[in-house]
Amino acid sequence: MEEQAEHPIESIYSEKSEIAPDDIHKVRSLKHLIEIATGKDTAEYTPTGESGLADNRPYPFLAIVGQLEMKLALLLNLINPAIGGVLLLGPRGTGKSTAIRSLIQLTPKVKRSLCYYGCTEEDIETGGIDMVCPDCAKRYAENAPLTQVEDIRLVELPLNAEIEDVVGGIDERAMAHHRMQLKRGLLSQADRNILFIDEVNLLSDDIVNVILDAAALGAFTVRRGPISATYNARFSLIGSMNPEEGKLRPQIMDRFGLRILVNGLEDIEERWLAYQRVSQFKRNPTHILVEYEQDTILAREEIIAAKNKLNKVVIPPEVGKIGLNLIHDMKITSLRAEITLFEAARAYAAADGRITVSVEDIAFVAPMSLRMRQSKFINSFFEKHHKQDNHLSQLLESIAIKPEGTPDGNP
Repeated sequence: MEEQAEHPIESIYSEKSEIAPDDIHKVRSLKHLIEIATGKDTAEYTPTGESGLADNRPYPFLAIVGQLEMKLALLLNLINPAIGGVLLLGPRGTGKSTAIRSLIQLTPKVKRSLCYYGCTEEDIETGGIDMVCPDCAKRYAENAPLTQVEDIRLVELPLNAEIEDVVGGIDERAMAHHRMQLKRGLLSQADRNILFIDEVNLLSDDIVNVILDAAALGAFTVRRGPISATYNARFSLIGSMNPEEGKLRPQIMDRFGLRILVNGLEDIEERWLAYQRVSQFKRNPTHILVEYEQDTILAREEIIAAKNKLNKVVIPPEVGKIGLNLIHDMKITSLRAEITLFEAARAYAAADGRITVSVEDIAFVAPMSLRMRQSKFINSFFEKHHKQDNHLSQLLESIAIKPEGTPDGNP
Protein backbone atom coordinates (compact mmCIF):
# COMPACT_ATOMS: atom_id res chain seq x y z
CA MET A 1 0.00 0.00 0.00
CA GLU A 2 2.84 2.38 0.74
CA GLU A 3 4.28 1.85 -2.74
CA GLN A 4 1.00 2.93 -4.35
CA ALA A 5 1.10 6.25 -2.55
CA GLU A 6 4.13 7.28 -4.59
CA HIS A 7 2.15 6.72 -7.83
CA PRO A 8 -1.08 8.68 -7.27
CA ILE A 9 -2.31 8.13 -10.82
CA GLU A 10 -2.11 4.39 -11.41
CA SER A 11 -4.37 4.59 -14.47
CA ILE A 12 -3.27 7.99 -15.64
CA TYR A 13 -4.94 7.80 -19.05
CA SER A 14 -8.25 6.29 -17.99
CA GLU A 15 -11.40 7.60 -19.61
CA LYS A 16 -12.76 8.73 -16.24
CA SER A 17 -10.69 11.91 -16.39
CA GLU A 18 -12.75 14.94 -17.32
CA ILE A 19 -11.87 17.71 -19.74
CA ALA A 20 -12.93 21.22 -19.03
CA PRO A 21 -15.18 22.70 -21.77
CA ASP A 22 -12.84 25.67 -22.11
CA ASP A 23 -9.96 23.36 -23.01
CA ILE A 24 -11.87 21.88 -25.95
CA HIS A 25 -12.58 25.25 -27.53
CA LYS A 26 -8.92 26.26 -27.33
CA VAL A 27 -7.90 23.54 -29.79
CA ARG A 28 -8.64 24.11 -33.47
CA SER A 29 -7.21 20.85 -34.82
CA LEU A 30 -5.01 17.90 -33.98
CA LYS A 31 -2.03 19.72 -35.49
CA HIS A 32 -2.78 22.75 -33.31
CA LEU A 33 -2.92 20.55 -30.21
CA ILE A 34 0.51 19.09 -30.99
CA GLU A 35 1.94 22.57 -31.42
CA ILE A 36 0.43 23.70 -28.10
CA ALA A 37 1.76 20.70 -26.19
CA THR A 38 5.21 20.86 -27.79
CA GLY A 39 5.74 24.39 -26.52
CA LYS A 40 4.52 23.59 -23.04
CA ASP A 41 6.99 24.17 -20.19
CA THR A 42 7.09 21.61 -17.40
CA ALA A 43 7.61 22.77 -13.86
CA GLU A 44 10.85 22.01 -12.08
CA TYR A 45 10.67 18.94 -9.89
CA THR A 46 12.99 17.56 -7.23
CA PRO A 47 12.59 13.82 -6.70
CA THR A 48 11.82 12.66 -3.17
CA GLY A 49 13.45 9.26 -3.52
CA GLU A 50 13.38 6.04 -5.50
CA SER A 51 10.40 3.72 -5.14
CA GLY A 52 12.44 0.64 -6.00
CA LEU A 53 9.88 -0.54 -8.59
CA ALA A 54 10.29 -0.75 -12.36
CA ASP A 55 8.26 1.87 -14.21
CA ASN A 56 7.69 1.02 -17.87
CA ARG A 57 5.11 3.71 -18.68
CA PRO A 58 5.99 5.27 -22.05
CA TYR A 59 7.18 8.83 -22.48
CA PRO A 60 4.23 11.17 -23.23
CA PHE A 61 3.71 11.46 -26.98
CA LEU A 62 2.85 15.15 -26.76
CA ALA A 63 6.00 15.88 -24.76
CA ILE A 64 8.21 14.98 -27.73
CA VAL A 65 9.87 18.19 -28.91
CA GLY A 66 9.70 19.14 -32.58
CA GLN A 67 9.37 16.43 -35.27
CA LEU A 68 5.92 17.68 -36.34
CA GLU A 69 5.79 15.59 -39.53
CA MET A 70 6.65 12.40 -37.65
CA LYS A 71 4.02 12.96 -34.99
CA LEU A 72 1.31 13.90 -37.48
CA ALA A 73 2.06 10.87 -39.67
CA LEU A 74 1.67 8.51 -36.69
CA LEU A 75 -1.58 10.18 -35.63
CA LEU A 76 -3.03 10.16 -39.15
CA ASN A 77 -2.34 6.43 -39.32
CA LEU A 78 -4.26 5.96 -36.07
CA ILE A 79 -7.20 7.87 -37.50
CA ASN A 80 -7.18 6.00 -40.82
CA PRO A 81 -5.37 2.63 -40.94
CA ALA A 82 -6.17 2.49 -44.69
CA ILE A 83 -3.14 4.78 -45.12
CA GLY A 84 -1.06 1.62 -44.97
CA GLY A 85 1.32 2.24 -42.09
CA VAL A 86 4.30 4.47 -41.39
CA LEU A 87 8.04 4.06 -41.86
CA LEU A 88 10.42 6.30 -39.89
CA LEU A 89 13.90 6.68 -41.36
CA GLY A 90 16.66 8.43 -39.48
CA PRO A 91 19.80 8.11 -37.37
CA ARG A 92 19.91 6.77 -33.84
CA GLY A 93 18.71 8.91 -30.96
CA THR A 94 16.11 10.97 -32.85
CA GLY A 95 13.06 9.72 -30.95
CA LYS A 96 11.67 7.27 -33.53
CA SER A 97 11.08 4.32 -31.22
CA THR A 98 10.04 6.60 -28.36
CA ALA A 99 7.30 8.19 -30.49
CA ILE A 100 5.99 4.84 -31.70
CA ARG A 101 5.84 3.31 -28.22
CA SER A 102 4.14 6.46 -26.93
CA LEU A 103 1.20 5.86 -29.28
CA ILE A 104 -0.22 3.40 -26.76
CA GLN A 105 -1.48 6.42 -24.79
CA LEU A 106 -3.57 7.65 -27.73
CA THR A 107 -4.96 4.52 -29.37
CA PRO A 108 -8.75 4.35 -29.80
CA LYS A 109 -10.76 1.26 -28.97
CA VAL A 110 -11.54 -1.61 -31.31
CA LYS A 111 -13.75 -4.71 -31.27
CA ARG A 112 -11.61 -7.73 -30.44
CA SER A 113 -12.57 -11.38 -30.83
CA LEU A 114 -13.10 -13.52 -27.74
CA CYS A 115 -12.36 -16.63 -29.76
CA TYR A 116 -9.01 -18.39 -30.04
CA TYR A 117 -9.44 -18.39 -33.84
CA GLY A 118 -10.50 -14.74 -34.06
CA CYS A 119 -14.17 -15.21 -34.98
CA THR A 120 -16.32 -12.07 -35.01
CA GLU A 121 -19.93 -11.11 -35.67
CA GLU A 122 -18.71 -9.37 -38.81
CA ASP A 123 -17.55 -12.72 -40.21
CA ILE A 124 -21.07 -14.11 -39.91
CA GLU A 125 -22.68 -10.97 -41.33
CA THR A 126 -20.47 -11.03 -44.42
CA GLY A 127 -19.97 -14.77 -45.03
CA GLY A 128 -22.57 -16.65 -43.06
CA ILE A 129 -22.50 -18.93 -40.04
CA ASP A 130 -19.99 -21.29 -41.70
CA MET A 131 -17.32 -18.58 -41.47
CA VAL A 132 -16.89 -19.09 -37.71
CA CYS A 133 -15.92 -22.04 -35.57
CA PRO A 134 -18.62 -24.34 -34.09
CA ASP A 135 -18.25 -22.84 -30.60
CA CYS A 136 -18.78 -19.30 -31.90
CA ALA A 137 -21.70 -20.43 -34.06
CA LYS A 138 -23.33 -21.77 -30.92
CA ARG A 139 -22.59 -18.58 -28.98
CA TYR A 140 -24.02 -16.49 -31.81
CA ALA A 141 -27.20 -18.58 -31.84
CA GLU A 142 -27.53 -17.97 -28.10
CA ASN A 143 -27.15 -14.21 -28.73
CA ALA A 144 -23.87 -14.17 -26.80
CA PRO A 145 -21.18 -11.66 -27.89
CA LEU A 146 -18.24 -12.88 -29.94
CA THR A 147 -16.20 -9.72 -29.40
CA GLN A 148 -15.46 -7.15 -26.74
CA VAL A 149 -14.27 -3.55 -26.98
CA GLU A 150 -10.62 -3.05 -26.03
CA ASP A 151 -7.84 -0.54 -26.61
CA ILE A 152 -5.63 -1.06 -29.64
CA ARG A 153 -2.34 -2.58 -28.51
CA LEU A 154 1.22 -2.14 -29.72
CA VAL A 155 2.72 -5.50 -30.64
CA GLU A 156 6.49 -5.25 -31.04
CA LEU A 157 8.42 -7.71 -33.19
CA PRO A 158 11.82 -8.44 -31.59
CA LEU A 159 14.81 -8.25 -33.90
CA ASN A 160 15.91 -11.74 -32.83
CA ALA A 161 12.49 -13.28 -33.47
CA GLU A 162 12.37 -16.61 -35.28
CA ILE A 163 9.78 -17.72 -37.81
CA GLU A 164 7.98 -19.85 -35.19
CA ASP A 165 7.64 -16.79 -32.96
CA VAL A 166 6.08 -14.81 -35.81
CA VAL A 167 3.57 -17.26 -37.30
CA GLY A 168 3.20 -19.74 -34.45
CA GLY A 169 3.90 -23.43 -34.14
CA ILE A 170 3.25 -26.56 -32.15
CA ASP A 171 2.37 -25.90 -28.51
CA GLU A 172 5.00 -27.86 -26.59
CA ARG A 173 3.02 -27.69 -23.35
CA ALA A 174 0.09 -29.40 -25.08
CA MET A 175 2.45 -31.97 -26.58
CA ALA A 176 3.55 -32.89 -23.07
CA HIS A 177 -0.05 -33.99 -22.47
CA HIS A 178 -0.14 -35.90 -25.78
CA ARG A 179 -2.27 -33.30 -27.56
CA MET A 180 -1.58 -31.61 -30.89
CA GLN A 181 -2.32 -27.90 -30.65
CA LEU A 182 -1.01 -24.80 -32.41
CA LYS A 183 0.39 -21.85 -30.49
CA ARG A 184 -0.47 -18.39 -31.85
CA GLY A 185 2.38 -16.21 -33.09
CA LEU A 186 2.99 -12.48 -33.06
CA LEU A 187 1.18 -11.92 -36.36
CA SER A 188 -2.01 -13.37 -34.94
CA GLN A 189 -1.64 -11.24 -31.81
CA ALA A 190 -1.22 -8.18 -34.02
CA ASP A 191 -4.71 -8.56 -35.51
CA ARG A 192 -6.61 -5.26 -35.09
CA ASN A 193 -3.50 -3.87 -33.42
CA ILE A 194 -0.32 -2.03 -34.39
CA LEU A 195 2.66 -4.15 -35.41
CA PHE A 196 5.89 -2.31 -34.64
CA ILE A 197 9.11 -3.49 -36.26
CA ASP A 198 12.20 -1.71 -34.98
CA GLU A 199 15.24 -1.88 -37.28
CA VAL A 200 13.00 -3.33 -39.98
CA ASN A 201 15.86 -3.34 -42.49
CA LEU A 202 17.71 -5.93 -40.39
CA LEU A 203 14.95 -8.55 -40.47
CA SER A 204 15.67 -11.89 -42.11
CA ASP A 205 14.16 -12.50 -45.55
CA ASP A 206 11.87 -15.36 -44.46
CA ILE A 207 10.22 -13.23 -41.76
CA VAL A 208 9.87 -10.29 -44.16
CA ASN A 209 8.13 -12.57 -46.67
CA VAL A 210 5.68 -13.83 -44.06
CA ILE A 211 4.82 -10.30 -42.95
CA LEU A 212 4.35 -9.19 -46.56
CA ASP A 213 1.95 -12.04 -47.29
CA ALA A 214 -0.04 -11.48 -44.11
CA ALA A 215 -0.24 -7.72 -44.71
CA ALA A 216 -1.45 -8.25 -48.28
CA LEU A 217 -4.10 -10.86 -47.46
CA GLY A 218 -5.12 -9.79 -43.96
CA ALA A 219 -4.76 -13.43 -42.86
CA PHE A 220 -2.29 -16.32 -42.90
CA THR A 221 -2.36 -20.08 -42.51
CA VAL A 222 -0.08 -22.16 -40.29
CA ARG A 223 0.42 -25.86 -41.13
CA ARG A 224 2.31 -28.13 -38.82
CA GLY A 225 2.03 -31.81 -39.65
CA PRO A 226 -1.60 -32.97 -39.69
CA ILE A 227 -3.07 -29.79 -38.21
CA SER A 228 -3.49 -26.28 -39.58
CA ALA A 229 -5.19 -23.03 -38.66
CA THR A 230 -5.90 -19.73 -40.40
CA TYR A 231 -5.58 -16.53 -38.39
CA ASN A 232 -6.58 -12.94 -39.14
CA ALA A 233 -3.71 -10.47 -39.40
CA ARG A 234 -5.35 -7.11 -40.10
CA PHE A 235 -2.69 -4.97 -38.51
CA SER A 236 -1.30 -1.49 -39.03
CA LEU A 237 2.40 -1.72 -39.83
CA ILE A 238 4.83 0.78 -38.31
CA GLY A 239 8.56 0.44 -38.75
CA SER A 240 11.74 2.31 -38.00
CA MET A 241 15.23 2.03 -39.44
CA ASN A 242 18.63 3.65 -39.53
CA PRO A 243 19.74 4.05 -43.19
CA GLU A 244 23.37 3.73 -42.03
CA GLU A 245 22.72 0.08 -41.16
CA GLY A 246 21.50 -1.05 -44.56
CA LYS A 247 18.77 -0.60 -47.13
CA LEU A 248 15.23 -1.93 -47.03
CA ARG A 249 13.99 -4.35 -49.64
CA PRO A 250 11.68 -2.66 -52.18
CA GLN A 251 8.95 -5.23 -51.53
CA ILE A 252 8.53 -4.25 -47.89
CA MET A 253 9.26 -0.56 -48.51
CA ASP A 254 6.20 -0.48 -50.75
CA ARG A 255 4.03 -1.78 -47.90
CA PHE A 256 4.57 1.35 -45.84
CA GLY A 257 2.17 4.14 -46.75
CA LEU A 258 3.87 7.17 -45.21
CA ARG A 259 7.66 7.58 -45.25
CA ILE A 260 9.08 10.07 -42.77
CA LEU A 261 12.66 11.36 -42.65
CA VAL A 262 13.51 11.93 -38.99
CA ASN A 263 16.61 14.04 -38.47
CA GLY A 264 18.01 15.37 -35.21
CA LEU A 265 16.73 18.67 -33.82
CA GLU A 266 18.69 21.59 -35.24
CA ASP A 267 17.35 24.39 -33.05
CA ILE A 268 19.46 24.80 -29.90
CA GLU A 269 16.48 25.83 -27.76
CA GLU A 270 14.51 22.76 -28.86
CA ARG A 271 17.43 20.49 -28.01
CA TRP A 272 17.73 22.08 -24.56
CA LEU A 273 13.99 21.67 -23.98
CA ALA A 274 14.15 18.03 -25.09
CA TYR A 275 17.01 17.37 -22.69
CA GLN A 276 15.12 18.95 -19.76
CA ARG A 277 11.99 16.89 -20.40
CA VAL A 278 13.84 13.61 -20.80
CA SER A 279 15.91 14.31 -17.69
CA GLN A 280 12.78 15.05 -15.64
CA PHE A 281 11.06 11.94 -17.00
CA LYS A 282 13.98 9.75 -15.96
CA ARG A 283 13.97 11.21 -12.45
CA ASN A 284 10.24 10.79 -11.96
CA PRO A 285 7.95 9.70 -14.81
CA THR A 286 4.78 10.45 -12.87
CA HIS A 287 5.55 14.17 -12.77
CA ILE A 288 5.76 14.48 -16.57
CA LEU A 289 2.77 12.20 -17.08
CA VAL A 290 0.69 14.43 -14.81
CA GLU A 291 1.79 17.52 -16.71
CA TYR A 292 0.54 16.03 -19.99
CA GLU A 293 -2.44 14.08 -18.68
CA GLN A 294 -5.14 16.49 -19.86
CA ASP A 295 -3.42 17.16 -23.20
CA THR A 296 -3.16 13.41 -23.80
CA ILE A 297 -6.82 12.81 -22.97
CA LEU A 298 -7.83 15.67 -25.24
CA ALA A 299 -5.66 14.34 -28.09
CA ARG A 300 -7.22 10.90 -27.73
CA GLU A 301 -10.69 12.40 -27.90
CA GLU A 302 -9.68 14.34 -31.01
CA ILE A 303 -8.44 11.13 -32.64
CA ILE A 304 -11.67 9.28 -31.82
CA ALA A 305 -13.78 12.19 -33.14
CA ALA A 306 -11.75 12.30 -36.37
CA LYS A 307 -12.01 8.52 -36.76
CA ASN A 308 -15.80 8.71 -36.39
CA LYS A 309 -15.98 11.53 -38.95
CA LEU A 310 -13.75 9.76 -41.49
CA ASN A 311 -16.55 7.92 -43.33
CA LYS A 312 -18.17 11.24 -44.18
CA VAL A 313 -15.03 12.79 -45.68
CA VAL A 314 -15.09 13.01 -49.49
CA ILE A 315 -12.58 14.04 -52.14
CA PRO A 316 -14.01 16.32 -54.85
CA PRO A 317 -13.15 15.13 -58.39
CA GLU A 318 -11.20 18.30 -59.18
CA VAL A 319 -9.06 17.82 -56.06
CA GLY A 320 -8.51 14.14 -56.84
CA LYS A 321 -7.41 15.04 -60.37
CA ILE A 322 -4.72 17.34 -58.98
CA GLY A 323 -3.38 14.50 -56.86
CA LEU A 324 -3.40 12.10 -59.80
CA ASN A 325 -1.59 14.60 -62.01
CA LEU A 326 1.03 15.01 -59.31
CA ILE A 327 1.63 11.25 -59.18
CA HIS A 328 1.73 11.08 -62.98
CA ASP A 329 4.25 13.90 -63.25
CA MET A 330 6.47 12.15 -60.69
CA LYS A 331 6.32 8.97 -62.81
CA ILE A 332 5.24 6.82 -59.89
CA THR A 333 3.93 3.44 -61.04
CA SER A 334 2.60 1.90 -57.81
CA LEU A 335 -1.14 2.32 -57.26
CA ARG A 336 -0.43 2.46 -53.52
CA ALA A 337 0.68 6.05 -54.10
CA GLU A 338 -2.92 7.13 -54.78
CA ILE A 339 -4.26 5.10 -51.88
CA THR A 340 -1.81 6.58 -49.41
CA LEU A 341 -2.10 10.15 -50.72
CA PHE A 342 -5.89 10.28 -50.72
CA GLU A 343 -6.42 8.34 -47.49
CA ALA A 344 -3.89 10.55 -45.68
CA ALA A 345 -5.62 13.66 -47.03
CA ARG A 346 -8.99 12.35 -45.82
CA ALA A 347 -7.56 11.67 -42.36
CA TYR A 348 -5.99 15.13 -42.22
CA ALA A 349 -9.29 16.78 -43.18
CA ALA A 350 -11.15 14.71 -40.55
CA ALA A 351 -8.60 15.70 -37.91
CA ASP A 352 -9.28 19.31 -38.84
CA GLY A 353 -13.04 18.80 -38.40
CA ARG A 354 -13.89 19.00 -42.13
CA ILE A 355 -15.67 16.53 -44.42
CA THR A 356 -14.29 17.83 -47.74
CA VAL A 357 -10.67 17.37 -48.77
CA SER A 358 -9.02 20.50 -50.14
CA VAL A 359 -6.02 21.05 -52.40
CA GLU A 360 -4.15 22.28 -49.32
CA ASP A 361 -4.74 18.89 -47.65
CA ILE A 362 -3.27 17.11 -50.67
CA ALA A 363 -0.27 19.44 -50.65
CA PHE A 364 0.33 18.93 -46.92
CA VAL A 365 0.39 15.12 -46.98
CA ALA A 366 2.02 14.73 -50.42
CA PRO A 367 5.67 14.78 -49.21
CA MET A 368 5.13 12.04 -46.62
CA SER A 369 2.91 10.02 -49.01
CA LEU A 370 4.94 10.17 -52.23
CA ARG A 371 8.48 10.35 -50.87
CA MET A 372 10.80 7.54 -52.02
CA ARG A 373 8.26 6.08 -54.46
CA GLN A 374 10.06 6.90 -57.67
CA SER A 375 12.09 4.05 -59.17
CA LYS A 376 14.82 4.95 -61.63
CA PHE A 377 15.24 1.29 -62.54
CA ILE A 378 11.54 0.77 -63.32
CA ASN A 379 11.32 4.03 -65.27
CA SER A 380 14.39 3.18 -67.37
CA PHE A 381 13.16 -0.41 -67.78
CA PHE A 382 9.81 0.70 -69.22
CA GLU A 383 11.41 3.45 -71.29
CA LYS A 384 13.75 0.94 -72.89
CA HIS A 385 10.94 -1.46 -73.75
CA HIS A 386 8.65 1.34 -74.94
CA LYS A 387 11.34 2.22 -77.48
CA GLN A 388 11.42 -1.40 -78.62
CA ASP A 389 7.63 -1.48 -78.87
CA ASN A 390 7.60 1.75 -80.89
CA HIS A 391 10.21 0.33 -83.25
CA LEU A 392 8.17 -2.85 -83.64
CA SER A 393 5.00 -0.81 -84.31
CA GLN A 394 6.80 1.15 -87.03
CA LEU A 395 7.95 -2.07 -88.68
CA LEU A 396 4.46 -3.55 -88.55
CA GLU A 397 2.99 -0.37 -89.95
CA SER A 398 5.47 -0.35 -92.85
CA ILE A 399 4.65 -3.98 -93.65
CA ALA A 400 0.90 -3.42 -93.48
CA ILE A 401 0.84 -0.62 -96.07
CA LYS A 402 2.75 -2.60 -98.77
CA PRO A 403 0.86 -4.30 -101.65
CA GLU A 404 -0.22 -7.89 -101.31
CA GLY A 405 2.46 -10.42 -102.12
CA THR A 406 5.98 -10.63 -100.87
CA PRO A 407 7.27 -8.29 -98.16
CA ASP A 408 9.07 -6.14 -100.73
CA GLY A 409 5.89 -5.70 -102.79
CA ASN A 410 6.81 -8.07 -105.68
CA PRO A 411 4.23 -10.67 -106.85
